[in-house]
Amino acid sequence: MKIAGVKGMNDVLPGEVARWQEMEQVAREVFALYGYREVRTPAVEHAQLFARGVGEATDIVNKEMYVFEDKGEELLALRPEGTAGTVRAFIEHGAFVEGPQKWFYLGPMFRRERPQKGRYRQFHQIGCEAFGIAEPGIDAEQIALLADYLGRLGVTAELKLNSVGDQACRPAYLAELKAYLTARKAQLCPDCNDRIERNPLRVLDCKVESCQPVLDGAPRLLDRLCDGCRTHLDQVKGALDALGVAYRIEPRLVRGLDYYVRTAYEFTSDALGAQSAVAGGGRYDGLVETLGGPPTPGIGFALGEERLALILEKLGRAPPERRPAVFLVSADAAGAAEALRRAAELRRAGIACELDARGGKLKAQFKQAERVGARWAVVLGGAEVESGQAKLKDLRSREETPVALADLATRVRG
Repeated sequence: MKIAGVKGMNDVLPGEVARWQEMEQVAREVFALYGYREVRTPAVEHAQLFARGVGEATDIVNKEMYVFEDKGEELLALRPEGTAGTVRAFIEHGAFVEGPQKWFYLGPMFRRERPQKGRYRQFHQIGCEAFGIAEPGIDAEQIALLADYLGRLGVTAELKLNSVGDQACRPAYLAELKAYLTARKAQLCPDCNDRIERNPLRVLDCKVESCQPVLDGAPRLLDRLCDGCRTHLDQVKGALDALGVAYRIEPRLVRGLDYYVRTAYEFTSDALGAQSAVAGGGRYDGLVETLGGPPTPGIGFALGEERLALILEKLGRAPPERRPAVFLVSADAAGAAEALRRAAELRRAGIACELDARGGKLKAQFKQAERVGARWAVVLGGAEVESGQAKLKDLRSREETPVALADLATRVRG
């Protein structure tokens, strides 16, 4: 019986992996320029970490998280996002004693939701977290980092910026918002009605068309910020202006997780139509303390690799896939042995090469050379082994030139 992959958990085949490698390599290069260092955390954590960190009232914890009981009767979960586990590691290993930290991560996340294009049950995120800096300059710097990263990949995205307040101003706003929404429940979709009690801020993020008139008239947190949050937002805007990062204030922009305070931001692209979000993040100054660490400000973002890969494909950007420089074609048994030796020599010199270990007819081997995208081909047989000379065939121009086998590495490298 053939066994298929799990729905919503997809294979990334060699032809696609090059694009992912590019996204991850550019991330490592850009993040290093801003002082971020890589951290790797487990894909499995205690379920309580996400209940406390992400929030029990969120859709992620309430509906989407993969939770299971292991043989030791511990309740564990596949991580649905990267921040909570990174904060857990930051606390558990005492990294806070070393002063401010800038970390980044790459890896798979898991949410049991309805699969759709660019949104899967196993998905991959690239994210950054900065700990220990309360000043708004780090907000602007991190946003600039993300703009820089997307720009280097050739992605044009709009930055939307907002403040979601803090404990000084948000509770009163939530009470006002909840009262407004409750009075209009009949005009809202079932999901919005469910969120009014559990997480009223998320109602503002609803995309259902029939809900928009109600949401357009909802009270705005941006108009009810306390002095501290207002000043923080103004300073973030000023720093972005100084850095030359364009933005648009979006009063209805919220983040879906409970730990966010003050700065919230999102980069969007119209390349995929309705699936506009490319990356998003914000400040979470109380999260470290909530998870058992000392009071420590923090800010971070995450972007989905599947969504970004789709955007790059839509933009027609071909992934930079490395192809072999040389394909060694064997004409007989002596040539096959020589091809193995020359392949080892070329690889030690840092030159990618391939050969067809099956041997076979020359025509079939040349077809394989073209299939793998080699630049040159060299036919090796007993005569070439004895003379130390062969012909180097350019598979693009079809021109052939003589080459000494001892000089092969120098010729193909040049």
